[in-house]
Amino acid sequence: MQTISTNNAPAAIGPYSQGMISENHVYCSGQIPVNPADGTIPEGISAQAERSCLNVKAVLEAGGSSLEKVVKTTCFITDMNDFAVFNEVYAVFFVSKPARSCCAVKTLPKGVLCEIEAVAEL
Repeated sequence: MQTISTNNAPAAIGPYSQGMISENHVYCSGQIPVNPADGTIPEGISAQAERSCLNVKAVLEAGGSSLEKVVKTTCFITDMNDFAVFNEVYAVFFVSKPARSCCAVKTLPKGVLCEIEAVAEL
């Protein structure tokens, strides 16, 4: 196994890594919409979904993979009323339409509106 670490995605805020490589897969930890450059969090579900997708992309690329090689994502949103807008943004990034679960959760770290984790092939 190999740990993934990149300055192009937010640092882990707990006892975990941004991602791991195991055999032929990259496992990306859940990425919340924190801008790694300055720690800011954008307003609204559209901007937060975009930032989360960009953070997933950064971790995957640091691990030698890409969004096009994602086979499974798990998405968390805090309000199902945001589902349609979240999907619009998500579809721009995950054009290969990987398998996915998406569920509403009560809260997410730092009070964000969404989080995305992914598994991709190398």
